[in-house]
Amino acid sequence: MLQLRNLSDDRFSGLCVYCGRRAGTRDHVPSRVLLDEPFPTNLPVVLSCEDCNRSFSLDESYLACLIDAIRTGSTLPDPEMRPKVRRILKESPLLAARIERNKVANSSGLFWQPELARVRSVVLKLARGHAAFEFGEARLEEPEDVDIIPLVSMSALERTGFERPPASGLWPEVGSRAMQRLVVRWPQDDGGWLEVQRDRYRYAVGSQCGLTVRVVLSEYLACRVSWCRIEPT
Repeated sequence: MLQLRNLSDDRFSGLCVYCGRRAGTRDHVPSRVLLDEPFPTNLPVVLSCEDCNRSFSLDESYLACLIDAIRTGSTLPDPEMRPKVRRILKESPLLAARIERNKVANSSGLFWQPELARVRSVVLKLARGHAAFEFGEARLEEPEDVDIIPLVSMSALERTGFERPPASGLWPEVGSRAMQRLVVRWPQDDGGWLEVQRDRYRYAVGSQCGLTVRVVLSEYLACRVSWCRIEPT
């Protein structure tokens, strides 16, 4: 993906985008466990404290493995799984067993019960990272809405709404990556979605009433996190 320099002010410089404490490391958004090798060049990178950088890794591995288990119907290492996921499941039998325990097979088909708190933790982390990277804004407060749903579970109308180009009712800060993309209208051929890796990860950030971040993982899981600033009348 095209990499742009952040030219906005530095009021959040040196602070962790996830908790607001002093940052000591950098973190890829998305984490590389959600991507395939060879990794794309110019991955988005944000500032993070060491505690936050470490604390999400287990949940991110869980989510990566859960998605491939659902896609293949098994927690056994499968040739159709991503190589990284096969390796994690082989090296972490307890994780595989934990995911397997939440599989339910009945006459209607095969169903998986996700650990929603872990999935939400990863999705909110990704949204905060993208908000900081694109808009130069730390979104430390709880969002108004967090929606997580498989694309295949959406109706045609819901899918159309989700895929709609990001709205920009509120202009981003001058110099932010979001403002630069708005001015040059880039990219124009993908509806405003930023593709990190084809068929693996894409995201979009809009600002119609605040900030809304949308993410699609492995063209399977659709996520929407919204911080809306509309005041009640």
